[in-house]
Amino acid sequence: MDRISVLVVDDDQAVREGLRMVLEYEDVLVSEAESGEEGLERVRSGGIEVVLLDLRLPGMSGLEVLEQLTTLTERPEVIMISAQADLSTAVQATRKGAFDFLEKPLDQNRLLVTLRNARAHAKLRKQAIILRGTVPTVESILGDADSIKRLKQIIGQVAKTDSKVLITGESGVGKELVARAIHAGSSRAAEHFVEVNCAAIPSELIESELFGHEKGSFTGASAKRIGQFERADRGTLFLDEVGDMSLAAQAKVLRVLELAMLTRVGGTKAIETDVRVIAATNKPLVEEVEAGRFREDLFYRLNVVPIRVAPLREHTEDAALLSRHFLDHFTDKMGRSRLTLGRGAIDMIRKHRWPGNVRELKNVMERISLFCAGPEVLPDEINVLLDSGVRPKQDLGSFSGSHQEFMEWAEHRFLQRKLESNNWNVTRTAKDLEMQRSNLYKKIERYRLQRPEKEASSAVDSRDDE
Repeated sequence: MDRISVLVVDDDQAVREGLRMVLEYEDVLVSEAESGEEGLERVRSGGIEVVLLDLRLPGMSGLEVLEQLTTLTERPEVIMISAQADLSTAVQATRKGAFDFLEKPLDQNRLLVTLRNARAHAKLRKQAIILRGTVPTVESILGDADSIKRLKQIIGQVAKTDSKVLITGESGVGKELVARAIHAGSSRAAEHFVEVNCAAIPSELIESELFGHEKGSFTGASAKRIGQFERADRGTLFLDEVGDMSLAAQAKVLRVLELAMLTRVGGTKAIETDVRVIAATNKPLVEEVEAGRFREDLFYRLNVVPIRVAPLREHTEDAALLSRHFLDHFTDKMGRSRLTLGRGAIDMIRKHRWPGNVRELKNVMERISLFCAGPEVLPDEINVLLDSGVRPKQDLGSFSGSHQEFMEWAEHRFLQRKLESNNWNVTRTAKDLEMQRSNLYKKIERYRLQRPEKEASSAVDSRDDE
């Protein structure tokens, strides 16, 4: 086991010493505290990943200490331990934020497995905190059209509630972005946002994915599995493409929404859930209900707050704003100078119907950032790279190589065009690309870039030109 930093909080010296012996033998870093107050002070000093916390302590009880620990920004995972535990106490501890509850005398193997799992969970939680700073909020939804302003207003209102939301709209309009913005603006923002793509999961596995399963409940169920409803407890569950869910799964989802309880596949125990559900679909669910493919009662259960996200062709006045945003994003990501969109290019963008909506626009801007020599994007370049227009000589949609091969092919084409735009002046090209000239020479050699034969009299090495 990699070294884990563990604090043992127990007023019984024999227990602390026994745990120290066991854990240090497994190369665990062990600290001790004999009271809750001492344990809190030790955790606040930093460096503790997991706390083994006795339930009964002098002064502050274990549950009181647990409540204090869960308020810390850099909080450890807490495993409660007790010789006099009952089910209600264990449930109470886990609801207060304990990772697990172990009974004394502690089973060594179970203790070590629980410690590993607790640390893994702590790392995931820290990553979530870091990522939360980049989670889309309502401010991330760009646009000045009336439909977008109204959309952002609705998001701000509904985010403050726990109401269920049904987001509708064509593929590529940004339904997931809306769902994440609702979560980020809610009281559940500090908890998990769990996404389930109902269209991507085979019908025979959707129930296990949503509700989990017990070991041996079906062929291949070699271990117990926690479902996405449980993972989203106290957070938000986003059911994307909910219109593709089987009728059998729909019935079980309806029951969970009605009772706020679930049962794992193959299990008998009812498990309480506290989940906010946001659903999305590109299908007309009213027609799906009439055709018998979607349950009417589930439709009304989900459709508490309906939100329609308009297709891009209904707010093309925002296309230029979105284009500039995506273009800046991709050029910055690629480490190249920013490109500008000329008036002709913007007019072409606004006139296009964008059947793939914002996703299509984003893809086109990524292609432009790869292939356009710049510094200004011209209408012809927009036309070449539009999904409905003429493709480049290599059809991007049918590129059959690996991702690395595609990136090399794209870089080859980009450098070729950049050199041509600078009349094969390597010094000027390297300056435009903000690249060391020696690095550019290496790439010219690597990709065997050559001037056309008619210009061969001018050497590729133009270092004397400036």
